[in-house]
Amino acid sequence: MSRSQREAFLAGTHVAIVSVADGARGPLTLPVWYRYEPGAAVRFVTGATSRKLGLIKKAGRVTLCVQTETAPYEYVTVEGPATIGEPDYERDIRGVALRYLGDQMGEMYLAMTAEQRAAEGEVLVSVRPERWLTADFHKMTG
Repeated sequence: MSRSQREAFLAGTHVAIVSVADGARGPLTLPVWYRYEPGAAVRFVTGATSRKLGLIKKAGRVTLCVQTETAPYEYVTVEGPATIGEPDYERDIRGVALRYLGDQMGEMYLAMTAEQRAAEGEVLVSVRPERWLTADFHKMTG
């Protein structure tokens, strides 16, 4: 994929798979909802007391992969340093929930998880892509 193609693909609505080093064990690998604007960092929200966040802080780096689920397959993987910040509710939490679930289901999800999110606290993880891997099997099928 060209730079513009990979950035457009990453900006699409996909469930990302995040991997972070976990010492002598294999990496911790989990799905996340995210947001990305071409040229910027990939951003996702996670719990302030989560194992994922602890490992991200320790490793300082994250790998993130998004893909299509049907042929012809496409994927984009990015790897880079991660920084931790405060999420903006409208942009990073509500906006992402509505993006992935739609207005009605997104609002229901936010209402159902409000207490849990408040109890645990949330942080924004920003990953600045330094390395990219891509594939577009459309090119193989014509």
